[in-house]
Amino acid sequence: MIITRSPLRISLGGGGTDLPSYYRDYSGFVIAAAIDRYVYVTLHHTFTGKLILKYSKMERPDEIADIQHPIIKAALQHVGFTERPHLEITSMADIPAGTGLGSSGSFTTALLKALHTYRKNLVHPHDLATEACHVELDMLNEPIGKQDQFIAAYGGLTCFRFMPNGEVEAEPLKLSEQTLFDLEDGLLLFYTGITSSASDVLSDQDTRTKSRDPQMIRNLHDIKEMGLRSRSALEAGELREFAAIMNEHWQRKKERSAGMSNPQIDAWYDVAIQNGALGGKLIGAGGRGFLLFYTEDKRRLRHAMSAAGMIEVRFRFDFEGTKLVTQT
Repeated sequence: MIITRSPLRISLGGGGTDLPSYYRDYSGFVIAAAIDRYVYVTLHHTFTGKLILKYSKMERPDEIADIQHPIIKAALQHVGFTERPHLEITSMADIPAGTGLGSSGSFTTALLKALHTYRKNLVHPHDLATEACHVELDMLNEPIGKQDQFIAAYGGLTCFRFMPNGEVEAEPLKLSEQTLFDLEDGLLLFYTGITSSASDVLSDQDTRTKSRDPQMIRNLHDIKEMGLRSRSALEAGELREFAAIMNEHWQRKKERSAGMSNPQIDAWYDVAIQNGALGGKLIGAGGRGFLLFYTEDKRRLRHAMSAAGMIEVRFRFDFEGTKLVTQT
């Protein structure tokens, strides 16, 4: 049996500039942090010689071409399986899909890591992330960016530059130990209870960016600049400045699409700001998932958000990235 896991992520700056429609012309910049909530994939050789897939559904396809799950099918083809493998592939996750924490990218990296382990291939995190992007962006033509796959593979708090030629440069965020502890202590994550696909919002951004829509391009330029400012603030230990940029980022992000927020999310955000949050934003493409806040008064904020009906998901940063948990 092979068990792999990939961390989910929160974006700390620059989100949206990792889509090819933007970075191919202007380059992109994102700060992302892996958290200790995971997607797990297990591979087990089946005694009966069947291929069994277990996720939110169950499949028993006769051939790889018959697989309904697009990522599993593409990943098997990418790794070089031409005949039906005698495997049972199962996926599990700590957090539901469609909540803005990058679960698709985490699933793809965990699956590829498991398949490569099965084939006895050693894969560097950069190569693993690149392959995951190839599966989702090139083979499946998903209108998504690259940050999810890369932060899942690398882990930690990492800065990524997305270059016009498609290359991705990764560099750890240079935080002092005290700043790292204070940041982890002050970031609170609350579940909105809303799940959905990000495809509509991302497709709209992708289409408008490709058509050189001036408003969209200007918005993404501003978001990238805020990401760079966030990096400077964090590395200087200026967490209040980082929180102020988070708030500025959220206001600009809402201008990108009418589906980025809704009255209920805006109301929750206002409650947080009125009860100790120094800044925050909705994680992911928008309209659903998790609200992330930075505060120096956790008790007050937790009480207010709980009274407003929100569920907190406590987390710590993950510094291991996609990994092999066990092989027997």
